Amino acid sequence: MIGSVLLMDFKLPLKDPIPILSLVLFIILLAPIILRKFRIPSIIGLILAGMAIGGHGFNLIEKGSIDLFGKAGLLYIMFLAGLELDMTEFRKNRHRSLVFGAFTFFIPILLGYFVCTYLLHFNLMATLLVSSMFATHTLVAYPLASRLGITKNEAVTVAVGGTIITDTAVLLILAVITGAQQGNLNTAFWLKLGISVVVFAAIILWVFPAIGRWFFRKIKDDKTSHFIFVLALVFLAAFLAELAGVEGIIGAFLAGLALNQLIPHTSSLMNRIEFVGNALFIPFFLISVGMIVDLRVLLKGQQALFIAGALTIMALFSKWLAAFFTQLVFKYTPAQRNVIFGLSSSHAAATIAVILIGYNMGIIDEHVLNGTVILILITCMVGSFVTQNAGRKLAIVESEKIPEIPTGPERTLIPISNFDKLEPLLDFSMMMRNPAVASPIHPLVIVKDDEEAREKIFLSNKLMEKALINAAATENNIQMVARVDLNVSDGISRTVKELLVTDVVLAWSDKNTTTDRLFGTLFGTTSENVLQGVWETVYICQLMHPLNTARRLVLMLPQNAEYELGFAHYMQKMMRLAKQAGARLQLYCTERTGGAVNELMRLTKTTMDVTFHRFDNMEDFLVLARSISRDDLLVMVTARKGTLSYSAYMENLPGRLARHFKDNNLLLIYPEQTELENIEPGVQALDLTLTPIQEQITNLNKIGKAVKRIFKNPPKPEDQ
Repeated sequence: MIGSVLLMDFKLPLKDPIPILSLVLFIILLAPIILRKFRIPSIIGLILAGMAIGGHGFNLIEKGSIDLFGKAGLLYIMFLAGLELDMTEFRKNRHRSLVFGAFTFFIPILLGYFVCTYLLHFNLMATLLVSSMFATHTLVAYPLASRLGITKNEAVTVAVGGTIITDTAVLLILAVITGAQQGNLNTAFWLKLGISVVVFAAIILWVFPAIGRWFFRKIKDDKTSHFIFVLALVFLAAFLAELAGVEGIIGAFLAGLALNQLIPHTSSLMNRIEFVGNALFIPFFLISVGMIVDLRVLLKGQQALFIAGALTIMALFSKWLAAFFTQLVFKYTPAQRNVIFGLSSSHAAATIAVILIGYNMGIIDEHVLNGTVILILITCMVGSFVTQNAGRKLAIVESEKIPEIPTGPERTLIPISNFDKLEPLLDFSMMMRNPAVASPIHPLVIVKDDEEAREKIFLSNKLMEKALINAAATENNIQMVARVDLNVSDGISRTVKELLVTDVVLAWSDKNTTTDRLFGTLFGTTSENVLQGVWETVYICQLMHPLNTARRLVLMLPQNAEYELGFAHYMQKMMRLAKQAGARLQLYCTERTGGAVNELMRLTKTTMDVTFHRFDNMEDFLVLARSISRDDLLVMVTARKGTLSYSAYMENLPGRLARHFKDNNLLLIYPEQTELENIEPGVQALDLTLTPIQEQITNLNKIGKAVKRIFKNPPKPEDQ
């Protein structure tokens, strides 16, 4: 009795969401594992699995049952393509993207017009529709390029830029074709389409970043809300695109571009976005593509087979020609050409939209629809195979491009006294680290050696574990260190030597005593002792707002900064920080230092937009401070006494910064330094250090001024 009831409930195709979800998740788990043994890309495995379980296969799942996740996966692919795009490379190569976009749009349309008119004998409307379908392509193979780590290569950037150009043009043509078919192709139609597209693009590209910056600034700690907020903007952008008369994939891609500079690639939020997309949404989309493929159409006579073959050959050949001409124009390697062809040859999303709309309006017949379905299957397979094979070759070439400036091991140390400040310091450290080097980050707790040391170590470890939960989501190498020592500064100094630390990240001191104010500093004896005992690069951070909300990174360099030992080290980190934070880098320095920065960028093959401003005298920095806004990250490079770039003005610089930029993100950098004896020709040694007699005179004058201020303005009771 029970068995018969179960059999009645268990009917094919499945309609209950629970067994459907269970089956699809097992397919997502097992299909890539099984097909990996046959060296078949996981993308193809999921498409083949969709063919098997769909209505044209074993009919295990009801048609339309996973459409929601499938459409979400398509939007997710386009969103990730915009989000992972290197905006500096995109702006640098925008003209190349336009050229490739023109090739991959006009070549398929022109060749498609002749094939459809003279070989397939279609009428004018069907010819325009099918020809425009040839021009579209979907970034089905983009996850393969992302997994191979070649998304920052110029070939991938150009292919992604060309995708949005050609798909936008095709979908606009589709809107015109449907308007003409319905007899609505008049002045009102053109005005409505033009205005709606402009308004839609303006909202996404200008309003979305402003809303995102406000949200991340106000909601700092709720990581779940950050993820939901990003998803909501993606689907809102897709909805606005459909309201404007274009496909939702355009809106999703523009949402990725809009949020690109607000979501650092090393952040836990980026990790969550990629994880959810690669684990759920994108596999659902690939399975849904497979479910619409019907191989039986090849058995419906020679005409169906002929149309399917002609459409498929035409689609692949025209895309290969576009990639070939792009290679000739820009002198790309064969591997880069094949990557461009592999990424641009897959037809799925926009192709389905174009053909289904044409079929429903009676512009094309069933043979063209079925032939297009076969085209989708074959082009997705070809695109995936080509991208994987060429991408591996390109990844090997990229890995062999070793910068001329050697990069040794990097180890970052974060001494912690206030656990509330650990998370922003970790975010800062992860954003500026070199992703190519598996460098560990060491949060450090130092406990004084007394009777309560054991209890303090236990409590510190508990607090540290709680603070490291978010950092663990980024999959970075975080190694906690606890140390018992006589005092904090000696513990930091010894840990730096034992762990071969290259960078020390300190939090800005909250102490503000009467003595601190008199002598113009906000650093206590601990920070001063650390700077005296640690000659590696030291960063002292005041992080009031999330770094990803910064619009500009304003970096001020002292005279002779380029002659310090750690110049190249911290400059590369600041460039990396600006890229990760999505901030424009503005550099204030001397002409000689600016030339050194340009040479460093050339040697390390760094591509980014840097604005240089002539800045010869550090004492004028308060004049520049008027242009610093709350959304800027102000970075000052200073120096220790007795070094080449040191000047007397730096002695009370921290106090000035703290007074004038209480609500700003501030960063003080003490570069890795050694006391230099031989000065290069042309370098002025006036700023090295004061002689002992001059230094004592300066100290006496300082004490005298402090005593005068005490008698003139006695400290308030709460300061004592």
